[in-house]
Order: sequence, then C-alpha cells, then structure tokens
Amino acid sequence: MDELTFRSKDRFRWSWHFAALVGVAAAAAGARIVHDFGAAGLAWAVGGTAVLALPSLLLRGRWSTVGPSGITFHRPLARRGRTYPWHEIRWLEVYGTDRRFGEFRTLQVHFADGRSRFLSGLVQDRTHPSPGFDADARRVRNWWELSTDPADRVRPPKKFLDLPTSQSVALVALLAAGTALPALVLHYW
Repeated sequence: MDELTFRSKDRFRWSWHFAALVGVAAAAAGARIVHDFGAAGLAWAVGGTAVLALPSLLLRGRWSTVGPSGITFHRPLARRGRTYPWHEIRWLEVYGTDRRFGEFRTLQVHFADGRSRFLSGLVQDRTHPSPGFDADARRVRNWWELSTDPADRVRPPKKFLDLPTSQSVALVALLAAGTALPALVLHYW
C-alpha cells in the first residue's frame, strides 16, 4: 500500500460570505482609523496586523503521514514529525460531533499510554469539505489492521468528558443553580 498524507491546508476553503464579512469589517475599521488617526494611523494598524498575523500564517498547516512505520504527526517549523509505531496505537475511531454550523468529523487515534490525538488533515466539516473522508478513514484503518495483532486492538474506556451531552450538562447546571440559589437567599436573608 502507498503512504498516505493528509494536509489540512490543502482542504481548507474560504466561504464567500465569510470573505465578504471580513472585507466589509476591514474596510469599516480602516475608514474609522483614517478618520480618527489619519494615514499614519492606518499604516500603523496595517503593519501591526501584519506583524501579529505572521506567526499564525507560519504555524498553520499541520499534516499527518500514514505508512508502514506508523502514523507521523508533523508540525510547522519542525524538521521531523513525531512517529507513533503501529504497536503503540490501540484504537482508531471516527470522532464526530454536531456543531452550530454543521457536522464535524475526524479520525481519533488512541495510544497505549491512554492519550489520544486527532489525525491532522483528515477532517470533514463545512470549511474542510472532504468527499472521500470515509474512504480515507477506511484506508488508515486498513493500514492499522494489517500492521497490528487483533489482540492488541483494545477500545479505550469512555472518559468522563466523553460521557455528558449538552442536555445533561445543562440539566446538572440547572439543578446546581436551583439548589444553590435558595441556600444563598436563605443564608443572606
């Protein structure tokens, strides 16, 4: 099988309404700065924004490589990535959640020491469309299954943060507020 590479910056696309919103906001801010501080103020604002934006542009673009040696997570400005051999990987699963603006899915990698990471670049959501997400996740899973013993594939137990849903968290918060508020009123009355 061929080595697989997933790069997040290759899948990102700007939506037209977001780009228009950023453009209108930048034009309004620029007009206000020119009105209040003149051309020199605008030059300082543009230069300061460029200086602050430069690190974020340099540090974006994590990627992952899946191959015979395991899964390698690459970071920007690093010479080499961190490779996790197949025998250290205990479980792979598709992590999905519904967000306000649509569904988000990625591949979650669970390690023998209990930690887990998301596979950089293999993402499907509105800003990272990936029509072949399921096929790519299946290809990674095939690498894992061919490179590990079935006895070593252990599904991790659910952690506390994995269990509650937003409704159960809201219910617990409401119950806590409902019991704390009368206690505070009676205490200070």
